[in-house]
Amino acid sequence: MILRAGQRVVFIGDSITDCGRRDANAPYGNGYVSLVRAFVTARHPGLGLRWVNRGVSGDTVRHLAARWERDALGERPDWLSVMIGINDIWRRYRGPVAEAVPIDEYERTLRALLRRAVDATGCRLILGDPYLIEPDRAEPQRADTDRYAAVVAALATEFGAVHVPTQAAVDRALAASTPGDWADDRVHPNLAGHALLADAFLAALDAVPPAAPRPAAAPWPRPAADQPSDTTG
Repeated sequence: MILRAGQRVVFIGDSITDCGRRDANAPYGNGYVSLVRAFVTARHPGLGLRWVNRGVSGDTVRHLAARWERDALGERPDWLSVMIGINDIWRRYRGPVAEAVPIDEYERTLRALLRRAVDATGCRLILGDPYLIEPDRAEPQRADTDRYAAVVAALATEFGAVHVPTQAAVDRALAASTPGDWADDRVHPNLAGHALLADAFLAALDAVPPAAPRPAAAPWPRPAADQPSDTTG
């Protein structure tokens, strides 16, 4: 386990991360974030980790950029987990098309956000791939997803981040199952699907530690409470 005692772990992303964390399932949601937190706590009860979920349904990297100061930098994470990209791709196929994010903009924006986080807070990064629960790699949305996931993998190497290959985890499961076993729409997981994602995150957190990022120029005070008031819309 690469997490250390007392650290603050912040998750940010779209609906897969959100999972009701702002309403009925506050504060962690009822998806992979809650499962990761539960299993890490059960296996390492002495760590006293602090967990924060800042996922927002419907987000693309453009939305993350608009709220990055508050929901990423402002949380002063020791570890910042980012899983974003599904909506950036999906909007091209489900609309509104104007909200789809081209891959060059996706890469440029995500790289800039990650650099800001590391420079401002000295945090270490966990990067999860966008995924599609679709076994046919030639299917257009799946092919796009693989290209965006390759961007995330390259950024993980660039930043010395923990990389969570969620698409690979999905593909292993699909070798013995169907997409409907994990999600109704190939994107939003059921409980078993979230367990699949959580298992991929837990495996990555048990891996060899990545390279440490460049420390922040000046420390900021951390929030006193585990869950500050949330004004996210």
